[in-house]
Amino acid sequence: MVKRSRIVAFLLVVLVLLGAMSTTAKNIVQDIKLGLDLQGGFEVLYEVQPAKEGQKITESVVADTAEALDKRINALGVSEPSIQVEEGNRIRVQLAGIEDQEQARSMLSTQANLSFRDVNDKLMMDGSDLVEGGAEQSFTETGQPNVAVKLKDKDKFKEVTEKIVSMAPNNQLVIWLDFEEGKDSFAKEVQKEDPKFLSAPNVDEVFNTTEVTIQGDFTVEEAQELAALLDAGALPVKLKEIYSTSVGAQFGEQALNETILAGIVGIGIIFLFMILYYRLPGFVAVITLIAFLYLTLLIFDLLGAVMTLPGIAALILGVGMAVDANIITAERIKEEIKIGRPIKAAFKTGSSNAFLTVVDANLTTLLAGGVLFYFGTSSVKGFATTLIISILVSFITAIWGARVLMSILVKSNWLNNKPGWFGVKKADIHPISEGYDALDLPTKFDKLDFVKPHKKLFALSAVAIIAGMIVLAVFRLNLGIDFSSGSRMELLSEKPLTEEAVEAELDKLGYDVNVTLGGDNQTIASARFDEALTQQEIAKVKAGMNEKFGSEPNISTVSPVVGKELAKNAMKALAIATIGIILYVAFRFEFYMGLAAVLALLHDVFFIIAFFSLTRLEVDITFIAAVLTIVGYSINDTIVTFDRIRENMTKAKKITAPEQLDVIVNKSIRQTLARSINTVLTVVIAVIALIVFGSPSILNFSIALLVGLIGGAYSSIFIASQLWLIWKKKELKKKGKLITYKEKAANKDELQV
Repeated sequence: MVKRSRIVAFLLVVLVLLGAMSTTAKNIVQDIKLGLDLQGGFEVLYEVQPAKEGQKITESVVADTAEALDKRINALGVSEPSIQVEEGNRIRVQLAGIEDQEQARSMLSTQANLSFRDVNDKLMMDGSDLVEGGAEQSFTETGQPNVAVKLKDKDKFKEVTEKIVSMAPNNQLVIWLDFEEGKDSFAKEVQKEDPKFLSAPNVDEVFNTTEVTIQGDFTVEEAQELAALLDAGALPVKLKEIYSTSVGAQFGEQALNETILAGIVGIGIIFLFMILYYRLPGFVAVITLIAFLYLTLLIFDLLGAVMTLPGIAALILGVGMAVDANIITAERIKEEIKIGRPIKAAFKTGSSNAFLTVVDANLTTLLAGGVLFYFGTSSVKGFATTLIISILVSFITAIWGARVLMSILVKSNWLNNKPGWFGVKKADIHPISEGYDALDLPTKFDKLDFVKPHKKLFALSAVAIIAGMIVLAVFRLNLGIDFSSGSRMELLSEKPLTEEAVEAELDKLGYDVNVTLGGDNQTIASARFDEALTQQEIAKVKAGMNEKFGSEPNISTVSPVVGKELAKNAMKALAIATIGIILYVAFRFEFYMGLAAVLALLHDVFFIIAFFSLTRLEVDITFIAAVLTIVGYSINDTIVTFDRIRENMTKAKKITAPEQLDVIVNKSIRQTLARSINTVLTVVIAVIALIVFGSPSILNFSIALLVGLIGGAYSSIFIASQLWLIWKKKELKKKGKLITYKEKAANKDELQV
């Protein structure tokens, strides 16, 4: 008897769920903080250096500097700045959404050490003589912008002006900002058209006042900036830029729109595939995947996390990865239906059997995400954050949510005798009386022998690896500035560009560099500088490009020190992820499986590296994110195959001949191949959508993922399983037999007959 109340309950739950999400989703999306790569802005990493000889850089000095920078940022009016102290003597500043980036850079790095000197550069007063917060922008009687400051001691100012008056005709009081001893002098600067000092007024009388004005050739904005700097206080140290990146608002908006379009296309195709292939479980999966997207964004909003461009890519990939749990469960349920179990029993057993496989498959990806978060830079941290949240949320939606919704329908009895709703043909169902086991079911791939050609495939892989080593030795990697240091410029124009025009303009500015074009209608120009541009050089390039092409370019700069550190951290991240996977798989399965899985992963990693070396695609920090994502995700296929091998081994109970191992591996691969193809296919769909429709900024990242997915699908079947088989045969030869089940110990207190 069909329980209609349960069907009604299912529809009500779905309607309420979709209704609640649709009415609140817009506000959640609007409240999420966007990173500077999506709304424009800049990020800079400063190294704190002594301002005076003998000065020590302590934690308190760095903390005071960070506090001073915070005051300056407040003067800029940035709503949600990020200031982080790193590694003792470094400060990372992120200003998303700021309009005048050059003004911000200038205000942050200026030491703002105000000094009053005579014409012989002798110090008369400095910033410590000013009243804290006593500077403000004002105007002269003729309407010229100036800066009014308040002094602490009028007697000291009286004494200073007496000395200056007595020096007539050289009775100028020279006002400096960031005077450098031994380098700057009034005698040199006064001869220049644009001197470094702020002003040098004549002092013809003695002043007994605390009110002083600084006059110069200021605009209103410059006077306001100087007043804000003086109010925020002088920095007790020097700041050296060792890493910086800037993104124009136009770039950010375009990247956001393109990546969202890629997400809509990719996720839409995944939804369609799930419904067409898995029928009702696929439809339920679509509902839970919508909930997955909603909850992921909600958690992002509640945590106040920053969404970056790689973060959106991770969210799109997350859908492809989250659907993996639905596919594993659906395939398990189909197997149980095929051996003749009633729908209810098939659902219960299939869901239960899938649970641990899903957990094992996702925990390895979670491990890779954690390593990425720890070692990654800001944009990569955004990717890792989204990846981690996605995996955790998928446990709620794909495992618990999908099971609850399916359970309501299954218990309604409406699906009894309707295997077609699960994608199972009645002709494929064996009567329960035959005693069929799910591990004995025939598959579409039974004619394929995956074990027999393993020596040839090993030889092919060996040749490919050797060829890859030769390619790598000859061409090496085309390292981006993240690892080799230097600067990179990206110019987005409303009109088509030519390489000659951009190169000519850069040549005028003093840079002989090659330009490459991309984007729709050749509207994006990229150039790489071998040297790390200084703050002043960045400002010059931006101004020149803006004047010529009407658009301010993005410029990223990495110092040699930071480049080496990023490369070192990338190797550490890969090593830690590899060791973690070996330990986890060895603990959950066996050591041989863990070792085989990691060797297969290293094959995948090398495959990606060799491909990038051959194609000369640039290797940047997002490349490492792609590699570690593949390391985490590619192991999923291997774990699912190993899980089935373990089940088939347990069923065999005792292995005495190597041929038995061949049969077990072949059966396990055949039984999991449909699931492997479908899960890889869903992620490939998402990645191809990112390649075709996504932002050019993450193109190389997406290509690395695609190459890794293809390599991972191959290695799971033809490397990991085959390596385990070889080692297991050696173990069998050594021991004579393998016992694959645990014998229950007899209870000594039990009566023995």
